[in-house]
Amino acid sequence: MTRLEAVQGDVTTIEVDAIVNAANAQLAGGGGVDGAIHAAGGPSILEECRRIVAERGPLPTGQAVVTGAGDLPARHVIHTVGPIWGQHTEAEAVELLASCYRSSLDQAMAHGCRSVSFPAISTGVYGFPKDLAATTAVAAVREWVEEHPDALDRILFVCFGADDLERYERELA
Repeated sequence: MTRLEAVQGDVTTIEVDAIVNAANAQLAGGGGVDGAIHAAGGPSILEECRRIVAERGPLPTGQAVVTGAGDLPARHVIHTVGPIWGQHTEAEAVELLASCYRSSLDQAMAHGCRSVSFPAISTGVYGFPKDLAATTAVAAVREWVEEHPDALDRILFVCFGADDLERYERELA
């Protein structure tokens, strides 16, 4: 049975099989969680990202790809591109965000992961409303777990601040 948990902390220090990265379409590193993951993981992650983009082109919103984790305490980084608030209708943005979580979990399962940590995808510079993002994230993950009940042991929502932790704890209650 998969445990869903919310914790406050730094996603780059959590010991799990896969860390999900809120990436940009070019997988180029950036600010926020993306920048922190690339900085903590070292240059090998960016090298893999560049190869992926050279082969496949930019990663579409809502999809996910996997790289190694470099110096992070994980085996894999799952990069997913969240929607930018205001570039889609609300319904489209919600579906794209849900797709980020489902696609990331599909990648985790395909790579033999048993534990995954998620940041709050799209809620930083991409501007997705935090309450709606938490509701969408937890609903998408619960739906995925119902369809794949024994695929993973533990899924963490890693919250940087106490206010985000409260949001995810409310959704998980």
